[in-house]
Order: sequence, then structure tokens, then C-alpha cells
Amino acid sequence: MTATDTHRAIDAVWRIESARLIARLARIVRDVGLAEDLAQDALVAALEKWPETGVPDNPGAWLMATAKHRAIDLLRRQRLLDRQHLQLGHELDALQDSAVPDLDAAIDDHIGDDLLRLVFTACHPVLSTDARVALTLRLLGGLTTEEIARAFLVPESTIAQRIVRAKRTLADAHVPFEVPRGPELGARLSSVLGVIYLIFNEGYSATAGDDWMRPALCEEALRLGRVLVGLMPREPDVHGLLALMEIQASRAHAR
Repeated sequence: MTATDTHRAIDAVWRIESARLIARLARIVRDVGLAEDLAQDALVAALEKWPETGVPDNPGAWLMATAKHRAIDLLRRQRLLDRQHLQLGHELDALQDSAVPDLDAAIDDHIGDDLLRLVFTACHPVLSTDARVALTLRLLGGLTTEEIARAFLVPESTIAQRIVRAKRTLADAHVPFEVPRGPELGARLSSVLGVIYLIFNEGYSATAGDDWMRPALCEEALRLGRVLVGLMPREPDVHGLLALMEIQASRAHAR
């Protein structure tokens, strides 16, 4: 496999695995921004090593293992000011030193739960609508800042600022990395569905630019909708949104 082929393979793996990787790391470190940074570090390591060693048989597991070790090293090194972070660092050290199988088992927990937590975190009402859209496309869609900016016809710096501010807002508000329960679930689910449908609508009927449609955004919204249906199969509103998008998407070629 040539270096070019390897880089294409890495790009494909990242598109598939990035959301799962960030979701798992966010559950461990309880910080979406830090989780994304650790995932990016693992991607850089893959770009450095895979051209020489080849793509591993289980690239997702390789990325997760690399990111996990970096997370543990980071939490060991840095002086944690926040009491919660300090306790988390002790727990990770203890698990790494004396109960590695337990840590591995926790990391290999049902991935659907982590993805669902990431969906609700990225679409939290504490964020503005624009911030929710940008963060969702970045964390769950695996799109780069440049790709998001190009899709919405805004400067790349604008999207970058939205993403940075969104992650800072989540951290400052101490938003828990969890799926809400009870009455709060309905309100938060409406926010999640609204973000996905907004992404689809922008692709189906662009609000700016010369093109009437942006198919890539439609496809990304459909993918997110299908993921959400798989994660929440008993929620009728989720099925309803996906059905609506599928019907509209079926008319795309005619338009």
C-alpha cells in the first residue's frame, strides 16, 4: 500500500470512527473539548505510524488505545485545579496501575450509550443554534472547520470561533456528559431533532449562495438521523424526523 493509499485509508477510518472515539473519551475525561484534542492526537499518531507499519486490523481500537494512554499520561502530568478533575485523575491512575482489565472493560462499554450522550451534549440548549450546528457537524459528522465553513458560506474563522466558544460554554456551564431523563428528555430531544433538521434544510434549500441545494449537508443530516433512530428506536419523534427527511431527499433528483 502506497503512502497515498494509507492516507486515504486513514481519512476513511477517521470519518467512521471519530464520533465514537470522541464519545468514549468524553465519557472518560468529562470534557468534550479535551476529548476532541485527545482524538486528534491519536489521528496525528496514526498519520505518523501507519504509513510505515500499515493500517492495523482494527484501526478503531488502535486509535482508542492511543488516545486512552495519552489521556492517562495527561491526567498524570498536569496539576489539576478542579476537585472533580483531581479525583478523576486519581481514579484513572488507580485503574491503570491496579485494574487495567476493568479500565479496558469500561472503555469497551456499549458504544451506543456514549454516542447518545455526545449527541445530547453537542445539542445542549445552553448553546446558540449556530453553535449547536457547528459542534454537531464537527464532533458527530467528522467534518473539518473548513468543510463546515464552506457548507454554510461563512469564513472559516467564524466557524472556528463558534466551535471554540461552544466547547468553552459547555465546560463553564459544567454540562454533564449524559442523556437527560424524565421531563427534561423531551425538551432536549427537541433541540437535537431541531439541529439535525436545520442541517438538512440548509442542504435541501440553501439560504445563501448560487446553489439551490447542498447535497452533502442533506446526506450528513440523514446519516445523523439514522444513527439517532438506531440509538433511540422507541422515540416516535425520531422516526418521524427521519421519515420526513427521507421523503424530501427522495425528491432531490427531481429538483
